[in-house]
Amino acid sequence: MKARLPQGYSSSGPSNINSMIKQAQKMQDDMQKAQEELEQKEYETTVGGGAVTIKMNGKKEVLSLKINPEVVDADDVEMLEELMSAAINDIISKVESDSSKTMQEITGSMPNIPGLF
Repeated sequence: MKARLPQGYSSSGPSNINSMIKQAQKMQDDMQKAQEELEQKEYETTVGGGAVTIKMNGKKEVLSLKINPEVVDADDVEMLEELMSAAINDIISKVESDSSKTMQEITGSMPNIPGLF
């Protein structure tokens, strides 16, 4: 029985394999460069109508945190905690979304194969 290769693949032997390896290495290099660029980016979010502002980098390190003094109420610490949680969750979501989008642009429709990249 003769094996059938998926469409777009040929059985041209080592040259095809070398080409695939070069493409994979280029993709890996592109992904590493993109990851380094993402880590240098800065993201910012504001919640509660300006009550809390957080800046974070692509490594998910908080660079700054600003709290509007008007929202600090010793009798309502719970509200400040909720604002902080919302701001942190929002900024992490922005970082992860940007990272996913960038990596998707590099890998295209390639399936996520664990351990490959």
